[in-house]
Amino acid sequence: MAAELPDYYFRVRENGATVFRVDTENRQRRIEMDQIAVINIKNGEVKPHGDRTLSEDDLAEIKRWMEERQALLAQRDIDDIHRAVDYLNITTQWVQSKASDEQLENITDALLLSMHDLRSVLVRKKADRLLKG
Repeated sequence: MAAELPDYYFRVRENGATVFRVDTENRQRRIEMDQIAVINIKNGEVKPHGDRTLSEDDLAEIKRWMEERQALLAQRDIDDIHRAVDYLNITTQWVQSKASDEQLENITDALLLSMHDLRSVLVRKKADRLLKG
């Protein structure tokens, strides 16, 4: 483990994280993690744990983590979409070159409906952007 640990640890949860203060300054020289808050990344809510009052440093570190986490999640969303584009291209190649009639029968309707839904939303969003610009 690294010689110097961070002052805070964020255990990622579904919509945020549980925040712990890391303490190594004790007699046993053990790592102790004291829960100080729970945060919701979706709505920005920070709930102190128990009767605890968060310090300015606590709040500043939580805010910094939330900003970094939101940027990471946004980047992952875009990466997922780029992978979806690649996967659509791979699917097209599979349909054209390898798929059997039985396989095509199995996926065609679901794929066509999904693609129609996506196309409708993309066209509507593009029209909205053109009207704004």
